[in-house]
Amino acid sequence: MLMRTDPFRELDRLAQQFAGVSGTWSRPSSMPMDAYVEGETYVIVFDLPGVAKDAIEIDVERNMLTVKAERRPAVRADNVRMELSERPLGVFSRQLVLADTLDTDHISAAYEAGVLTLRIPIAERAKRRRIEIGGASENKELSG
Repeated sequence: MLMRTDPFRELDRLAQQFAGVSGTWSRPSSMPMDAYVEGETYVIVFDLPGVAKDAIEIDVERNMLTVKAERRPAVRADNVRMELSERPLGVFSRQLVLADTLDTDHISAAYEAGVLTLRIPIAERAKRRRIEIGGASENKELSG
């Protein structure tokens, strides 16, 4: 149902994490996700804690799903002195190639408690169906 587009993305994410580099729009960081099938729906779940709903963009072009989000720094008073800052800020992005068996015209998205959930129905043409076998009288002879 899903194809990974960049096998080295996880390695880049780890390198950025250790180097303390935040994502930018030209070089976004990766976001953790899960993907699974639930009944006749393909579900993709992204962890985006601390990201405002209006800072999330979801696009589909043909079978390429792109999710971008930006975690912005909190507004603090002038008299605040930061002691420790470990929560990454910046831009996060994931691009996924979706299989042709998914109905990308009917994707639904929900965002609650820092978790973005996308639900993509499995297309009718991909669902299992029974094929009836015709009788012997229905066979046709080919002549060449």
